[in-house]
Amino acid sequence: MSAQKKGLGKGLSALFGDIENKTNIKKIRENIIAISDIKRNKYQPRTIFNEEKLVELSLSIKENGIIQPIAVRPNKYEPGKFEIVAGERRWLAAQKAGFNEVPVIVLDIDDQKSLEIAIVENVQRQDLNVIEEARGYQRLNQEFGYDQDKISKLMSKSRSHISNTIRLLSLPDDVIGLLEEGKLTAGQARPLIGMPNASEVAENIANKRVAARQVEAMAKEKKGKISEKIEDPNISFVRNEIESKLGLNVEILNKKNNSGKIIIKYKTLEQFEFISKLLRK
Repeated sequence: MSAQKKGLGKGLSALFGDIENKTNIKKIRENIIAISDIKRNKYQPRTIFNEEKLVELSLSIKENGIIQPIAVRPNKYEPGKFEIVAGERRWLAAQKAGFNEVPVIVLDIDDQKSLEIAIVENVQRQDLNVIEEARGYQRLNQEFGYDQDKISKLMSKSRSHISNTIRLLSLPDDVIGLLEEGKLTAGQARPLIGMPNASEVAENIANKRVAARQVEAMAKEKKGKISEKIEDPNISFVRNEIESKLGLNVEILNKKNNSGKIIIKYKTLEQFEFISKLLRK
């Protein structure tokens, strides 16, 4: 069964909203190609697909065809093959629907733009869980040198949202797993950052469904008496920048005479090796 040509003429504005204005995209052509000639995007931030919704989409595609073409780019390692830029869920659903071919828009873009589009499309459609979103932002930062301001403008989200989302990656792996599974919300997990017993508290939250406000109270209790001193906004800015670049929790202790120390916290051997290599450069 072949994909219907319905919707093949839709442009990038219809496919990506205002992404065309935010990224330098060159469209090569529109076409219908074999599903077997397409591979998933190695920069796709989304790793978890809801099976039930995938089945629903496949039934819709079987009935109506693919309304929006899949955005792809030539695979530079395999001539004649293509890599998905946006539309992996449609590609998977089309296979379930028994399609052999799909409509595509072929784009001329580099790795950086491919990651940009994949993240923007998924976040705008709210298809990513918060950890997938955080890892996408972290890749933009670490692999392509985007600072938080640039990510904020690209994603049309506040700088604090970008910073707070990336900071979730500093949580223990088991807590991150609860976030990925939807057993913990970002609001519940955020107060756990830096807590020595974050895993224990997170498990308790997941089992008892504790509200975010109660989590904050628990975090304050576990961390002990909270200092009433307000952090210098300049120190806060620098701390957020360092955390964004490292993807790790950072503490800056600055005294009145402007002496002090910067503490970089790690939880795994891999994180330790990453920090040590960075400092020895």
